[in-house]
Amino acid sequence: MSSFRKGFNSLIVARRAFPAISPPSFSGSAAISPNQAQNPFEITWARNKVARHKPAARVSVPWFPMSRQELDGLGTHSLEFGAELDSDHPGFLDTEYRNRRRAIVEKGRQYKYKAGEPLPSVEYSATENATWGYIYDHLKEASQKHAIRAFNDILNDMERECDYDKGRVPQLESVSQFLSSRTGFTLRPVSGLLSARDFLNALALKVFFSTQYIRHPSRPLYTPEPDVVHELIGHAPMLADPDFAALSHEIGMASLGATDEEIDRLATSYWFSVEFGLCKEEGATKAYGAGVLSSVDEIAHACSSPPPAPAAP
Repeated sequence: MSSFRKGFNSLIVARRAFPAISPPSFSGSAAISPNQAQNPFEITWARNKVARHKPAARVSVPWFPMSRQELDGLGTHSLEFGAELDSDHPGFLDTEYRNRRRAIVEKGRQYKYKAGEPLPSVEYSATENATWGYIYDHLKEASQKHAIRAFNDILNDMERECDYDKGRVPQLESVSQFLSSRTGFTLRPVSGLLSARDFLNALALKVFFSTQYIRHPSRPLYTPEPDVVHELIGHAPMLADPDFAALSHEIGMASLGATDEEIDRLATSYWFSVEFGLCKEEGATKAYGAGVLSSVDEIAHACSSPPPAPAAP
């Protein structure tokens, strides 16, 4: 699946330790140690655009995390959703549902990275597990027809190795361990929707921020936001594929120290590939983007010709 990586070039990025950089002396390299990131990689001290500045020019580089410990604050800086809901959200008027989400979000907020310590678990209710099961059945049937082969192969592996089935919502810890063994990626709880910069920066450290709350049971096949279904069915299987994980990592690396304009471009690339990507496989249109793979309506609409009528909520 090396085609995932076509069209993407790795940007060379600058370390936050040099907020003002004199281009002529901006050279050399340094590596993040295993103690910092578990998955060490090198950051080259140069950027293509720096070379275009006059020798006297100085460049301000936005802060970015250099270790997984430095991600601790990012998971709580959500822009929207999480504990708060818009008035058109299916669960807006459901006090019990909103209180439940607040409790799950708060548990995730308290998490601080420490190597070897498990991610916080959630004791999902019978209603939450039933919601997951209903969606899982529908999405698995759709993915067997419309998802790329790699997704279905990995989903089968996850059913064997990390408790993926319709009976209960998987825990982030078991999924994170599975991903780490395959590609070095890990999961981390998040309180809601992050800024594009924060989310992409984490990918450079092979960390994927994941929600733990689930959509409202009144509309199990619809969600206006990322939830645990979107994360664990849409994103997680593809992060176990080496080529796809490498693409995600490269986009993350390119975001480190990037300008706001560059972040917008990277986020757009991510949106139309990792989130809503389609490709041809043996002559048929297949889905590999998380937003398609985690939505019964989206996957049928995107991969069928002509698109079928929307499924009942």
